[in-house]
Amino acid sequence: MSDCQLYLISPLDVGGAFPDRLARALDAGPVAAFQLRVKDVSEHEAARLAEPLQKLCAARDVAFIVNDSISLAKRLGADGVHLGQEDGEVEDARKRLGRDAQIGVTCHNSRHLAMEAGEAGADYVAFGAFFPTTTKQTEHRAEPDLLTWWQDLMEIPCVAIGGITRENCAPLVRAGADFLAVSGAVWNGDEAAAVRALHTAIAGA
Repeated sequence: MSDCQLYLISPLDVGGAFPDRLARALDAGPVAAFQLRVKDVSEHEAARLAEPLQKLCAARDVAFIVNDSISLAKRLGADGVHLGQEDGEVEDARKRLGRDAQIGVTCHNSRHLAMEAGEAGADYVAFGAFFPTTTKQTEHRAEPDLLTWWQDLMEIPCVAIGGITRENCAPLVRAGADFLAVSGAVWNGDEAAAVRALHTAIAGA
């Protein structure tokens, strides 16, 4: 049995019926964390959209992580924040969100950035993209051996991200990913079936 866990990332549109879809996904199998990723909306609107989603996660003991915005994470009392390389410093997030907050950092395919994030006190580092993805523009491609290198060196968990599906995830699980971050693979179809299929693939790896 692999210790690799699922980390769901929201689609950009989380209004309308999305809370029902999230509930179905979370009820289909264990999910470690859910990341709210919205763009081009005010913080007030993002907070409004987040409220029902945060409640669903809290009821199921799923970590609720905010993408990019330390201030939104603080406003919501979120479980943590995920920082891109341009989104602020780990030390600042820790000061503002407290010592229990989960702080993750995008490290692309860079060993140097990952080491820096670890030294700054990040709770996890995210590597990718491992595969082509339509969810966002990616300039960086990572290889599975990066996950193995990190696992051999550091205690801090690593997240694999970027175009991950049930068909291609096995090498990442075997290489040592602690979490698989998935978005399109779940939301572009039947989310409950997708979560179940990903769990089957992880277990089979």
